[in-house]
Amino acid sequence: MQPNKVVHVIDDDDAVRESLQFLLNTAHLSVRTYDSATAFLSSLPKIDSGCIVTDVRMPELSGVDFLRRLKELKVGMPVIVITGHGDVQLAVEAMKIGAADFIEKPFDDERLLTAVRSALGRWEKDSKEDADRAGLLDKVVTLSGREREVLEGLVAGKPNKVIAFDLGISPRTVEIYRSNVMTKMNAGSLSELVRMALLAGLLKAASD
Repeated sequence: MQPNKVVHVIDDDDAVRESLQFLLNTAHLSVRTYDSATAFLSSLPKIDSGCIVTDVRMPELSGVDFLRRLKELKVGMPVIVITGHGDVQLAVEAMKIGAADFIEKPFDDERLLTAVRSALGRWEKDSKEDADRAGLLDKVVTLSGREREVLEGLVAGKPNKVIAFDLGISPRTVEIYRSNVMTKMNAGSLSELVRMALLAGLLKAASD
């Protein structure tokens, strides 16, 4: 089992929950089950990882309303929606709200496992990017105002001479600031600096 990769299964049907738990456990995945979306939301403070597999039609809170609630709460875990025959319209609505995938009943075991593994991979990637972004923003706040201006010029693709002209300083001074920026951001090259700026959301800011 991989405790940091938990699949949260939500379904009001006991048999479906047990069947999904058995299938996922067989694939060496950790599983937690809930008999309603409300039960999952009540446990949310203790949950910080994995992906969600939920039925679209449930009492109390439907799968679609559940997705809306997750969006309001800014829960970033990928959600796979299980739909019955004739629920494709609901599934499409769920995708528009943010579901990662939907699977129609009766579903093929491998199809479900593939969707779950893909969702867990997406969660891992998003979690890593969030951590990387937070680390980059911590570095950005160490830059002086002038260093930040030079950084924005660099990620906008401007040569040193143009940045110097825009800021009213010499190209040599720009080179010094550029060196400081590279050191503080721990960037080994200009391309790496641009990648960092993209991840931190600075490239968009520089082009606005």
